[in-house]
Formats: sequence, C-alpha cells, structure tokens
Amino acid sequence: MKDFLKYTLATIVGLIACVIVISVISIVSVVGIAASAEKTTVVSDSSLFKLELKGSVTERLVENPFASLMSEEQTAMGLEDILTCIQKAAENDYIKGIYLEAGGIMASPASTEEIRNALIRFKETGKFVVAYGGNYSENDYYICSVADKVILNPQGLVDWHGVASQTIYFKDLLAQLGVEMEVFKVGTYKSAVEPYTSMEMSEENREQITAYTSSIWNNMVQGVSKSRGITPEKLNECADRYMAFTSPEETLAAGLVDTLLYMDETKDYLKQLMNADEKERLNVLSLDEVKNIQKNVPLDKSGNIIAMYYAEGQIVDVPSTTNMGTTPEIVGDKVCADLRKIRDDETIKAVVLRVNSPGGSAYASEQIWNEVVKLKEKKPVIVSMGDYAASGGYYISCAADTIIAQPNTLTGSIGIFGMFPNPHKLITEKLKLNVETVKSNKHSDLGSMFRPYTADERAIMQRYINRGYALFTKRCADGRQMSIADIEAVAQGRVWTGEMAKDLGLVDLLGGIELAKEIAAEKAGIESYTLISYPKEENMLTMLLNQTKESYIEARMGKVAGQFKNELNLIYNLEQMNNLQARMPYEIHLIK
Repeated sequence: MKDFLKYTLATIVGLIACVIVISVISIVSVVGIAASAEKTTVVSDSSLFKLELKGSVTERLVENPFASLMSEEQTAMGLEDILTCIQKAAENDYIKGIYLEAGGIMASPASTEEIRNALIRFKETGKFVVAYGGNYSENDYYICSVADKVILNPQGLVDWHGVASQTIYFKDLLAQLGVEMEVFKVGTYKSAVEPYTSMEMSEENREQITAYTSSIWNNMVQGVSKSRGITPEKLNECADRYMAFTSPEETLAAGLVDTLLYMDETKDYLKQLMNADEKERLNVLSLDEVKNIQKNVPLDKSGNIIAMYYAEGQIVDVPSTTNMGTTPEIVGDKVCADLRKIRDDETIKAVVLRVNSPGGSAYASEQIWNEVVKLKEKKPVIVSMGDYAASGGYYISCAADTIIAQPNTLTGSIGIFGMFPNPHKLITEKLKLNVETVKSNKHSDLGSMFRPYTADERAIMQRYINRGYALFTKRCADGRQMSIADIEAVAQGRVWTGEMAKDLGLVDLLGGIELAKEIAAEKAGIESYTLISYPKEENMLTMLLNQTKESYIEARMGKVAGQFKNELNLIYNLEQMNNLQARMPYEIHLIK
C-alpha cells in the first residue's frame, strides 16, 4: 500500500511538473516567435514593396495572441503601420515602387482616404505604383485607382456600385422577451436608441444618413474621377450598372482599369519596370518586412518630440469585461493619466490627438475633455479625426487648438441619451414571479427592473439628460468659440461628414495625419522633431497573461454576430455603462 501511494504521488508530481515545463516552453516559444518576427529588415537594391489590401483596418494593430495559438490567420492591419511603411518605402532609395494586390480590404471611408492620400504622396517621389486584382472590392478599387497602372485579371471583376447604410432594429425581439427600453435623450437626430425603441427608421435619421452617405460617395467619385480621368457622370453610370456583374472587357472599356493580365504576366510587367531579367526573382518586401526597416530609429538631434496619442474605440469608464484586448477602448481614467504624463514631459513640444471613436460615456468624455484643456495650456494640441469622432468622440476633440478631419470622417452627433432595459414583463408576465417592495420614499426604487417608470420618474430622468446635453453644448461652444445658439443649430445629435462639418465650423481643416503633424510642429515653433506614438503598446506575453476565457468566447460570438455585434454588445454591456451616453448611432454599417 505504501509503495502504491508512493508511486501514485510520484506520478501526480511528474504530471504537474510536465504541465509546468510544457507551459513554460509554450510561452517561451510564443515570445521567441514574436521576437524573431521583429528582426530588422535589410533591404536589397531594386526591391518592391508589396502591399496586400486584405483584412480589417484599425488605427493601430493589436496582435491577437490566441490567433497564433489556435492556428488562426491574423488578417487585421494597422493604419499606423500602413502609413509608416508607405513613408519608409518613399524614403528608401532601394525600394523602387509599390505593388498593390487587391484582396478585399475592410476599412471605413476615412481610413481608406488616408491610405489613398499616402500613395499619392508616394508617387510624388517619382516611384511607381502598380495595382493588380482578380476581384477588386469597392474599397480596393478606390485605393488602387491612384496607381500608375491598374491591372485586372482577364476573368476578374471590379465592384463599383455606390454605398448604402443599414440599421437593424431589435424592438419587437426585445418585446417578445418581455423587455422594454426606457429611453431619455436630447437631440432630434440622436438615433443611437432607435434600434431598441422602434422597428423603422425615423425621417430625421433617414435625412442625416442620406446626407452623409451622399457626401461619402461624392468624395469617392471625385477622387476616382481625378485619378482616372473619368467624368463623375460616367462613374455614376458605371455604379448603376453594378460593374461587378459586367464582363472584364466592359470594365476595361469604361476606363476603370488599364489592361487585362494574368498574375504571371503582371509579374513580367513588374520586372520590366524594375529593369530586371525575366529569369530573375523580384525582391519583394511584405508589410511586416517594411515595418521592420530601421526599427530602432534614433531620436532627432533637436530632442524635440511630437506625441501622437491614439484614442480609438468606444469611450468607457472602466474596461469592458468581455474585451479580448484586440478591440480598442478609450478608458477614461487611463487616458487622463496618460495625458497628464504627456503634459508634464518637457521634451514633448506638441500633441496630435488621433481620435477614432463613435463616443460612449459622457462622464469619461468630460474627464478627458478636462485633461485636453489642461494639456493645451502647456503645449499645442491638434486633433486628427479618423473614421469617427462623433458624440463623445467630438466631446474630447472640441477643446483642441486645431481640428482636422478627412472629408469622409463621421463627426458631430452632439447629443446625449440614457437607455435602461426594463424586464418587468419578462419577470411578472412570462416567468410569473411576484415581487413585493417596501420603501421609505417615493422614488426609493427608481430604476427597479420589477416595474415600469412612473411619469414623475421619467421627468426626473429627462431633466438629468438635459443637464448633460447643456454641458456638452457649452463645451463645444467654448472650444469652437461659437455661441450656444450656433452650436444648437448644428447639434441635436446630427451626424456630419468632415466635409460638411468644416462648412459648419465644427472642423478647421480637411486632411489626415500628415497635415496634423505639420500644424503641430508649426504651432510648437519647431522645424525638426521625433514622432513618438502613445500609449505604449503591450507585448505579446503581457497580452497572453491578461486574457480570460470570457474574452475568447466574446471574440467567437463576434464572428457569429458579424457586422451587428456592436449593437448586441451594447445591450450586453448596459450594466457596465454610465447612465449618460454621448454616442452616435452605435456604428454606421456602410455596404460597399
């Protein structure tokens, strides 16, 4: 018996030791893989930068540590990486051109514009840009239309059909579950709550969506018209024909592409441009390889730093418990702490606040606004708006010295709402539960899930929302040096494109990150500087240790829910949300 216990115990200890050793080896392997992927790239003469347009684009790429462990392909790309690599390729004498390969890139209109403009700047160096695709999505084509030569596979297609916006409505589904949404808002156009209170689009919401989708499409048409020499009228005729279902020959005849070639023929054409022998292999550099050219760039001798602070995602008071870490969030306390450090750093001469947010917590937005005001007292603050800088995203932007947006940025949405799920019918009528309440005062159980709100309570909540809206509009009026009346005229929760917002005085200039950096340096009175991105990115090991099983499950659910996962998450995360929300229609779903 003693020998049995001894051997059993030894086996258990051995198994535990094996698990520990395997875990350590796995972590070391992951870290080793990550480290090896970051080796500095040595560029050979006559190299070609191949930029594959595929996957989703976020402001900054956050690697998913589970993807490699689960043998899943990492398809996301960071806009910061793409723009940096295009700039590196422009500055490197050994890189002769950029080869764009269409692959169905998923990017919002403003991000697409940033990439496109970066390629136009690249061409100004005298280097070439060539695009090839079997199937060009509309985003692919808009980017690739700037190329010196746009090549289509003889059996390929160009998807060019216009843009549309879709909204899904949940009211009847919630009613079947016995859940009602108690909604309080200010803003005729504040439509973020509509999917939960109605089964159809309001006229006001239809008006604003029609306006900004038309603005986005017109900007795309004008851009392609300028690059390809095709009139806007002809481009709209092509869209009405839905070019994806026409023949490649018709696409060529319409002037959307320059020639029809197979992949091997395209490679031969690239070799001619590179003056390479037909039998030679092209020196092709991927995005990751170009990213690792001169990884450790020394600080500029001047010692001046411009901080590029990325504020991306929904604005929250505390981190979401279901966030995988691969979905960016603007956490109020963390951003405030970061901005205080930047304010106190004397080497930082100016700040570019890169805002890409549909909004969120009004409380967190106010705290960040306060830090931006204090930061501006010590150094210039320039806001560069990304895809969204709306509602809370505009709240944290409005105090900046200068606001810059892309023509297709979605901004404004100056309004406030509060939304509270009330499942009293589910509890009392469907589950047949009876709840008795004893209270000391009239509204002691305000917000109870076991009964509807009274008229008095609705009035109390509406006054609370009104105060939040009054503060929001005052912040905007002070920041933009406009009257409250002028802000009210463009507020009411209405969403505008950057192009429209400039005409209304909500934005100062149209442009991207490069323009924001130029303005920041000019206002700081410096000619040379080092650009440093904030906040610091987590390494892969830290991210692995921070993951939870809930995070992974949420990520899987996101794949099932598709483009409407954020609306479902809004309901799921209501208990973590602040009562006051400065948020645009949760996410604009543009069909391209």
